Amino acid sequence: MDLIIGLIVGGIAGWLASLLWKGKGSGLIVNIILGMLGAFVGGWIFEKLGVTIDSRWGPLITATVGAFVLLWLKSLLFHMRK
Repeated sequence: MDLIIGLIVGGIAGWLASLLWKGKGSGLIVNIILGMLGAFVGGWIFEKLGVTIDSRWGPLITATVGAFVLLWLKSLLFHMRK
């Protein structure tokens, strides 16, 4: 059950980050992967900043922030190559 919830939260977080970044989603599979990786990145960032979000929306917010950071880093890397 936790895996299913993780996939759903990851998909929503990836979709939200894609919407914030480029105004549209990136597709179901990419959104799920982006959100799941974003959860790790967001958790690491929040831990380093000493930020805790104690609400039922905490995991979604953390994963969305992390996914947004991943999209930002991707754009920096690919923009520097041009």
